[in-house]
Amino acid sequence: MGKRNRMIKTFRAVCSLRAVSAATLFLASITSLPAAESKPHDVVIYGGTSAAIAAAVQVARMGKSVIIVSPDKHLGGLSSGGLGWTDSGRKEAIGGISREFYQRVKKHYDKPEAWIQQKPEKYSRYRPKDDAMWVFEPRVAEQVFEDLVKEHGIEVVREEFLDRESGVKKDGSRIEAITTLSGNTYPGKIFMDTTYEGDLLAAAGVGFHVGREPNSKYGETLNGVQARRARSHQFDAPVDPYIVPGDPSSGLLPNIHPGPPGKEGEGDDRVQAYNFRMCLTTAPDNLVPFPKPDNYDPMNYELLRRYLDTGWKGVFNKFDPAPNYKTDTNNHGAFSTDYIGKNYDYPEASYDRRREIIKEHEDYQKGWLYFLANDPRVPKDISEKMNKWGLAKDEFVDNGNWPHQIYVREARRMVSDFVMSEPYLRALKPTPESVGMGSYNMDSHNTQRYVDEKGHARNEGDIQVSPGGPYPISYRAIVPKRDECTNLLVPVCLSSSHIAYGSIRMEPVFMVLGQSAATAAAQALDRGVPVQDVDYDKLKERLLADGQVLEMSRTPRPPSAPPVLSQDLKGISLDDQKAVLTGNWGQGRTIHPYVDHGYLHDGNEDKGKKTASFETNLKPGNYDVRIAYSAHSNRATNVPVTIHHADGVEKVTLNEKTSPKVKKLFSSLGKYRFSGDAPAKVVISNEGTDGYVIVDAVQFLPVK
Repeated sequence: MGKRNRMIKTFRAVCSLRAVSAATLFLASITSLPAAESKPHDVVIYGGTSAAIAAAVQVARMGKSVIIVSPDKHLGGLSSGGLGWTDSGRKEAIGGISREFYQRVKKHYDKPEAWIQQKPEKYSRYRPKDDAMWVFEPRVAEQVFEDLVKEHGIEVVREEFLDRESGVKKDGSRIEAITTLSGNTYPGKIFMDTTYEGDLLAAAGVGFHVGREPNSKYGETLNGVQARRARSHQFDAPVDPYIVPGDPSSGLLPNIHPGPPGKEGEGDDRVQAYNFRMCLTTAPDNLVPFPKPDNYDPMNYELLRRYLDTGWKGVFNKFDPAPNYKTDTNNHGAFSTDYIGKNYDYPEASYDRRREIIKEHEDYQKGWLYFLANDPRVPKDISEKMNKWGLAKDEFVDNGNWPHQIYVREARRMVSDFVMSEPYLRALKPTPESVGMGSYNMDSHNTQRYVDEKGHARNEGDIQVSPGGPYPISYRAIVPKRDECTNLLVPVCLSSSHIAYGSIRMEPVFMVLGQSAATAAAQALDRGVPVQDVDYDKLKERLLADGQVLEMSRTPRPPSAPPVLSQDLKGISLDDQKAVLTGNWGQGRTIHPYVDHGYLHDGNEDKGKKTASFETNLKPGNYDVRIAYSAHSNRATNVPVTIHHADGVEKVTLNEKTSPKVKKLFSSLGKYRFSGDAPAKVVISNEGTDGYVIVDAVQFLPVK
């Protein structure tokens, strides 16, 4: 075993973290060496993510033996891989070991020696009286995870990749052991899949889904193709998508999908975009200039150049500040660090193909940085600012200062007897057997870039809608179907629809669910029962005793104010989904009533840069033109609305602080004649407005 492991270790020293195709060939050459088998453990955890560490700590605290079998060298997954600006939602919903992690981060920054480049009083996210800190440097997070592992004596084996073809030994519905590509075998009583990809659950024969379900599958409104709703991180000015502007025959610029986006609300196999959460800095003595990728091609960023030429200035809007003049830099805008449409095969791809996809993303993102800093066609104010930034010299020191973890926003998702879906997150249905809380927006990044009917570049898939408050996550969503596996728990790739997972998939929640899964595993071992038969009352009692948050008060949706359906309205009604927009509009559902799925708002910003245009063909005649909006004290009193009708153009001003008179939903803009020779048109603008501008629907009601 010693000789064999030394050979494997030598081999890995010359291979990148995920260069597994070569590993397969190499390992085949040493099959004559005896395979190694670990001693049996009560719980075997596959994966090295933050959920894995939380789970292992809890298993150890409950007196059971545990081993982490990690395909990664570094522990902590994305929490130590660049995501230092914690996406948490309601922080009161985070308890247990998850909150302990952030408390340990805070204790680190309470030490004066933690502030190498910056004084703590100069960093607004450090507050001495807070019990936890939610923004941090990657290396600090990794050290916290390593400390937890060391303090609890947790056995960890690293860079051990599951043999996905034949590496899961089962006896009926029970896993007995897993074997890695190195030939090492890890027997156990209960297993846990804490990977972002769901490799163990798939290899164990557990059902899963990849991509977006249709809205009809689980009674949702935000799943499937979402071309109409994809309004954030969207082009807010027309941008030509063709190699030769205006000439479709010249072909499309790189990474633009040649066909239509698909039918609204229908499912597909597309996966929301991945990227790296980069740790950048402006500290001169800790700065590494952006490297030029070996295969750099400025043509890959031609669409961005054209977008910048429209005057867009949002490049730096997600350079979120971390301690010591660093950042967690994330995607922002229509063309940014997300490599849209280039990850569809990642969830089920071979290790070798995944390595290629990761490298493609790295090259794309490094090229994006290099382009903005060096291309002479980039506006000078942007390139000069970009050249003040660089990679942080003291981060990811064994990986060229580049993050070691790509942001796998979703991959496989288990399909169990219970599936978390939009109605449960919105509290329209009760969720049974809570083992943790989520609260972040139902958030999907874009899935594709295509050409719209007007010949402009357009993104599809971005959704950012609040669930309305904290919501419970069911224990039933982290255990497989009984006939598929009775000793596996899945706290990361849990049973969830695409859009529900968009909210659940936050690092604090993964740690919460990892701890809860570990508690259930220990109790299943104590009683000698399948994980499906854990006594929930006893599980809940222990979770609460260990500081988990399982329920929070939430203001219910007013039962007297359900959405008004446009199809039920008289005349011709156009919901905001049918509006042609300029600028980035947000989405809201907080104030009732509203038409269909919600309304748009301008965020009370970028005044004069946002419009919503409604057009339709009407039969000749007179119509009462009405507009729907939800009134509130923060609304604008002077919303400009322009009506194009048969006798000219009428401009009116709308006070959206005042409740509409028709069913508290519609206000009349007046009666107008339409000839049918040209489309009826109503344009809402935010120019010069003194508050939030709301766009919900326009109604044309025939009158005599």
